[in-house]
Amino acid sequence: MPDVLHEWIVLRQDAIVWFAGLVSLALVGYMAFVFGRFLVYWAGSRHAFRYNRPADPGDPAAFQWHLVIPCRDEEAVVTQTLAGLRESAPEAHLWVIDDDSEDATRDLVLAAAAHDDRVHLVQRRRPHARIGKGAALNAAYREITAWLPEDADRARVVIGVVDADGRLDPGTLPQVCNDKALGRPDTGAVQIGVRMRNADDELPLPGRGRTANAFARALVRMQDVEFQANNAGMQLLRRRTGSVGLGGNGQFVRLTALDSLTAEEGRAGRPWPERALLEDYESGLDLRLAGWRLTHVTETQVSQEGLISLRRFLTQRTRWAQGNMQCLRYTGRVLRSPFYSWSGKAEVLYTFLQPVVCVLLVLLFPLSLAITTAGLVLFPAETTDFHVRFGPWMLLAFAIATLPMVFWGFAYRRLVHPDRGRLTGLLWGVLIWLYAYHLFVVAARAAARMLLGRNGWAKTRRNAEKVALGAPTALES
Repeated sequence: MPDVLHEWIVLRQDAIVWFAGLVSLALVGYMAFVFGRFLVYWAGSRHAFRYNRPADPGDPAAFQWHLVIPCRDEEAVVTQTLAGLRESAPEAHLWVIDDDSEDATRDLVLAAAAHDDRVHLVQRRRPHARIGKGAALNAAYREITAWLPEDADRARVVIGVVDADGRLDPGTLPQVCNDKALGRPDTGAVQIGVRMRNADDELPLPGRGRTANAFARALVRMQDVEFQANNAGMQLLRRRTGSVGLGGNGQFVRLTALDSLTAEEGRAGRPWPERALLEDYESGLDLRLAGWRLTHVTETQVSQEGLISLRRFLTQRTRWAQGNMQCLRYTGRVLRSPFYSWSGKAEVLYTFLQPVVCVLLVLLFPLSLAITTAGLVLFPAETTDFHVRFGPWMLLAFAIATLPMVFWGFAYRRLVHPDRGRLTGLLWGVLIWLYAYHLFVVAARAAARMLLGRNGWAKTRRNAEKVALGAPTALES
């Protein structure tokens, strides 16, 4: 009997070891798959970034330009924004959507309109206001449509979307209508590059200490590296795969493309998705699914403020991650669409699943630690042997995943700050690698919000806004 019991215990131990090893291998396999997926995407982005060929400017006089600026309590920035847009796009009509602001936004816009007949106010009131940026953009679409003469050539009318703190580079409109962009009649929308204009601000937090300012400078710099290097490479890859994504700042859409979306059932007068957290990216999906070509232009940019508050930053990025998860409902339509190539479908799925992959890694990490700890306690020899065999491969995968991020630091230095040394580029590369880990935090927060059924948001406060001590900042409504 003792021998039987001993054999049973040994068999049970072997089964536990086998099961723990199988789970560990599954975890390692999943992480290797994630890293491999990332490396393939990075390699495509890097190649597209490196071999990008600029296009010659087009003729903006061939189009009629309408720039839409959604505003909700934007008295801190709206006057400067209108002045900047008038300087960079003198021929454009500026349509400010006041989404029932509780500050002086409306009065400032009306004051500007009194001196400039190309400044227009789109006034919204509750209960129809403050329900999302998509709804505000749709209100502007209806106002512009009503304002245009009946014989207007709508194929040559372009609606641009600029954030309330956005500033277009000089020469933006000629680049947006070049022969590779809106100069092609099949192009429905163009997204331009984005940069942080306060990236070189040495004192982003006046009155605060050295450490707080150093952190704020690093945070803004990483947002600039992200948009001008990482995201630029990603968009150039998407340009090749036919899956360019539209952003909330610096998108330009042909009016006939928007008209085609309103022809769908239930969307009369509403080309932009309403109550969507990523109405910009979703509108790009809708346009592509309708057969329109989308492209990205790197020859010009729109500047905006980089966030200097970690709290505001994480709140903003959680909204983006949650909106990304909401886009999963497009999966079937994208896979069935004849307008997406196989590479375009693969790229869209990569984007859709990115927050999901992060959430799974967040869940699997403590599981991996628990299995390792239990193994070291119960079966130290077997667990040590497993880590000796597979540990170096895991470290190698970790190192391989780190190096591509460091590349973006060097690419950013060459593109934006060639006056800085290579050591600075290396520092920026290491920082952008560390910065990328915020994706795991915001993906987990977004998943929790979705499980709790929480989808409401307030706007992200501007850096120039004064906030009383203890007042909410960029919280959900």
